[in-house]
Amino acid sequence: MRVLAMMTGLLMASPALAHDMVPGAPQSQPILLQNALVHTVSVGSLEDTDILIENGLITAVGSDLQADGAQVIDLTGKQVYPGLIALNTFLGLTEISMVRATVDTAEVGKLNPEVKASVAFNPDSELIPTVRSNGITHVQVVPQGRGLTGQSTLVNLDSWTIVDGEVDTPAAIHLHWPTVWRWSSDEKRRKKQQEQLDADIQTIHSAFEDAYRYHLAAKADKVTSSDIRWQAMLPLFSGEAKLFAHADNQGDIEQILDIARRYNIKPVIVGGYDAWRMPEMLSEAGASVIYPHVFSFPRRSDEPIDLPFRIPAMLEQADIPFAFGFRADWDARNLPFAAGQSISYGLNKQDALKAVTLDAARIMGANKMGSIAPGYKASLIISSGDIFNPMEANIEAMYIDGRQVDLNNRHRQLYQKYLKR
Repeated sequence: MRVLAMMTGLLMASPALAHDMVPGAPQSQPILLQNALVHTVSVGSLEDTDILIENGLITAVGSDLQADGAQVIDLTGKQVYPGLIALNTFLGLTEISMVRATVDTAEVGKLNPEVKASVAFNPDSELIPTVRSNGITHVQVVPQGRGLTGQSTLVNLDSWTIVDGEVDTPAAIHLHWPTVWRWSSDEKRRKKQQEQLDADIQTIHSAFEDAYRYHLAAKADKVTSSDIRWQAMLPLFSGEAKLFAHADNQGDIEQILDIARRYNIKPVIVGGYDAWRMPEMLSEAGASVIYPHVFSFPRRSDEPIDLPFRIPAMLEQADIPFAFGFRADWDARNLPFAAGQSISYGLNKQDALKAVTLDAARIMGANKMGSIAPGYKASLIISSGDIFNPMEANIEAMYIDGRQVDLNNRHRQLYQKYLKR
């Protein structure tokens, strides 16, 4: 009874977990940032450079800019980066992982392409301010599970509701490829595992075939019975949606590419641990990669311990389009440090920055994001140091679509509290 009472009290108190930081007000006057080291991504890094922001957009980048009635901010000695984009997260879908009532990451069943993660996203999550304090302005919120798990959404991390926060991108349908995480040493159990795996893979093939036939019937205006699952997949076959396929092993990726080739789909491989081994196949399929394993252990006992650190550089050398991901909720805040780790293991610094900004936006199909250039959205972060170095990053300010974001969070509040003890 005591345990039940404790759980009941925790669930009743859960609304109090919502953070109390108020979203920034819409931009009301021009903002002129002066004399900063500006990391544009598109044209490199520019010293002593100004940025003019009007109506949520960057309107000019250069020297000695002027604007009537502008709020002028001198950033001498500071650095300006595009806001970082964290892909492959479930931020906003979970609050306390050990409390089931606060976890809404997956739907029941293996065929749910119509499910949208945006429906469950909580913009008041206490985790959000701690994530954005490391420079992350946008995240891809991904439904978890096995099989066709649903559709992700790209959101900014300073909004009142999902309607305010959602970024306009093509539909993103997620396929988590069936796999066996640990094979049994018992022959009978191993045989059952193989049978289940074969059945799950066949379910995926059947789903795509049924959806494609539904697509052909819809084109011919001959759909006799509506099915919301296949209806949700129609944009995939017309090229208006993206397929995000989660897989790491080369054999699994090859099967995904076979499906993509059969239905004329350009996939995004999420995971892609073995992607560096197959650049020609990925290039032929027009595929890109979201790589989330920088801080993982090697997947095979005979691989070098630092291989996960080096794979981003190997993807870049193999000319495979990629971006960094971070399969996590609160831990997504470590995205810039994961990119920094890859820099230490061979990835060019400009390429690393591009992989958490412009390339991430391109993979999502988000227009005018991820670069500091005229016409792009004014989502920026200002730091006193290198954002890839956790010892000196020090994010001092953030703007999302020209709105200044409150960077206060629970960590800083607790630090101040116990500092006064």
